[in-house]
Amino acid sequence: MAASAGSAPVLLLLSLWLGLLGGGWLLYKQIVGRLPELPACFGRGRAALASLLYLALLVVPLRGGLQQIPVNQSDVYFSSRPFANHAAVNVPWNVVNSLRLQNGGPNPYQFLPDSTARRLTQQLYAPTGPDTVALLRTRRPNVLFIILESFTGKLVGHLGGETGVTPTLDSLSQVGVSFQNLYAAGDRSQKGLVALLSGYPNQPTTSIIKSPRKTERLPHLARTLRDQGYSTAYYHGGELAFANMKSYLVTAGYEQFTERSDFTRRDQNAKWGAHDHVLLTRLLQELPRQRPPFFVTAFTLSSHEPFDVPMRPRFPGTTEAALFRNSVYYTDHVLGQFLAQARRQPWWDSTLVVLVADHGHHQPGDTPNHAPAKFRIPLLLTGGALLPSTQGRQISTFGSQTDVAATLLAQLKLPATTFPWSRDLLAPAPVAWPGGVAFYCFTDGFGVAAPGGTVTYDNVARREIERTGSVSPQQLRFGQAYEQTSFGDFLKK
Repeated sequence: MAASAGSAPVLLLLSLWLGLLGGGWLLYKQIVGRLPELPACFGRGRAALASLLYLALLVVPLRGGLQQIPVNQSDVYFSSRPFANHAAVNVPWNVVNSLRLQNGGPNPYQFLPDSTARRLTQQLYAPTGPDTVALLRTRRPNVLFIILESFTGKLVGHLGGETGVTPTLDSLSQVGVSFQNLYAAGDRSQKGLVALLSGYPNQPTTSIIKSPRKTERLPHLARTLRDQGYSTAYYHGGELAFANMKSYLVTAGYEQFTERSDFTRRDQNAKWGAHDHVLLTRLLQELPRQRPPFFVTAFTLSSHEPFDVPMRPRFPGTTEAALFRNSVYYTDHVLGQFLAQARRQPWWDSTLVVLVADHGHHQPGDTPNHAPAKFRIPLLLTGGALLPSTQGRQISTFGSQTDVAATLLAQLKLPATTFPWSRDLLAPAPVAWPGGVAFYCFTDGFGVAAPGGTVTYDNVARREIERTGSVSPQQLRFGQAYEQTSFGDFLKK
């Protein structure tokens, strides 16, 4: 605002503003005049009650209507050109919101000298040699990127979780490529999106997706692949405006969006929108019309609370854990039906399917917020574009959601230099971390998982929360360095 006013006639505008204020005050005095006294039967108590009722009525316009998700900045984002979106935002709201979201520093996570923190962090991303692993039959396959809501490793049999909940994923692990030690970068859907599609770390007390001016500076798989000639589309059964996700996705350059409002009223049969069988049916119908090669992202929602899935319960009980378990089974089941039909489609043989969760879940077992079990998630590669020799391959390297982008781009023989927080999980492991390492955030704390064990840390108390296994002395120090450096990068965006 200040920059825009730099060449404006400030004195003239200020005089006009003061004139308008004065004119308004005179009109008010002449037309409205002094407010009358309250009637005798209308005391201060009733006046206070009436004021409270009026305040309650303001809740509806404040949230932008009676819809499920309150209005936010994403509602006016419509263009891949940032300037057009900025111009569409309500100016007074934008000014106040910008003041509220000031993140200029100082960095609250200052554990080490900045040079030391950068050096320790960079050890994870230092070049280690070329990736000689070839998984694909074609250099430019279609990419179908399916994000599974809340799919925790605790319910995935091939990851050592409960058996019988995800039979589709478990069978795919026998014919595709499974990553055994992938960790979610955070604990919310919007955080998982940024980590997966932009390879960007999460923040312990906020999310970069709340600041569209910052997300505009992030790399994105859709934009990168679009520059390589890919067509792009995004499918979700819910509302894209949720948690400001739409602003992030629009500026990423997706050419086509399908969301809740694009489904018929009959098909909006879940609390959040269209259930997963509706979403995947729509996807199956429209993929043949997608110009190849395509990068299509689909995000499921039925395994989000309240877990009201449209099928008979597979597992008994009405507890939160039982309902969640049944919702995961439902999504896994309809995913299996989708893939069975997809294998008969002409586009299947030239398509790589990426299956990964947006984050974990505290159920079953009511896992503590910091525990590594809550953050371990599945990552599977399948599809007709995979080489037959990759069947049943397991990758044991520890990694984060942020590493999916670089891993995918390496297989497509594309550079990942614009994704500096992402590393190729199929390349030789870093010297400092021969088995890999994964950093994750929870509310004002972080965890670092490695083959030897996991250490978690509380930023408020400035002390460790828990250690599991045999944690090396450098592990906590690395976590502090990573959080300090990544949050510093966030502040500069």
